[in-house]
Amino acid sequence: MSDTATSVDDLDLTLLSLFAGWAWADEVQRRLADAGFADLRFGDGVIFQQLVENDLTVTDLAERMQVSQQAASKAVADLRQRGWLRQQVDPQDARARRVGLTERGREAIEAGRRIRSELVAETAAVHGAKDLQATRRVLAGAIARLAGDSGVRGRRVLPPR
Repeated sequence: MSDTATSVDDLDLTLLSLFAGWAWADEVQRRLADAGFADLRFGDGVIFQQLVENDLTVTDLAERMQVSQQAASKAVADLRQRGWLRQQVDPQDARARRVGLTERGREAIEAGRRIRSELVAETAAVHGAKDLQATRRVLAGAIARLAGDSGVRGRRVLPPR
């Protein structure tokens, strides 16, 4: 470590976790681009996570994302134009439209999962499984204490306001 470098013990844990998350997110985006998903944006994942398990109406999507219906509609239109989402008539209510992931959208989710798994394996190879597990416990504990983990498990994680 150089004389001008700061000891890791002097770095703020909250900022370290934030910046590590950003660095990993940037690397995921880079690898997704290399895998053929160059037009996928980080923010698209906020919508994707809502649609992994079920198609939703724009109203339901807006509610889950805690945004206006107009904001959700705008995001859906953009994602449809870029080929990530499809929209169809709700079979139970012809007035409503349900939004879902296209095959390309599902492929991007699978690619993202694979890439994140690779990054975890690379991190474990550098730092060891024991340190990785300890880090996972600390971060999961912080989420549970500060935000509750139901948002993570229920795919309702939203960016900070």
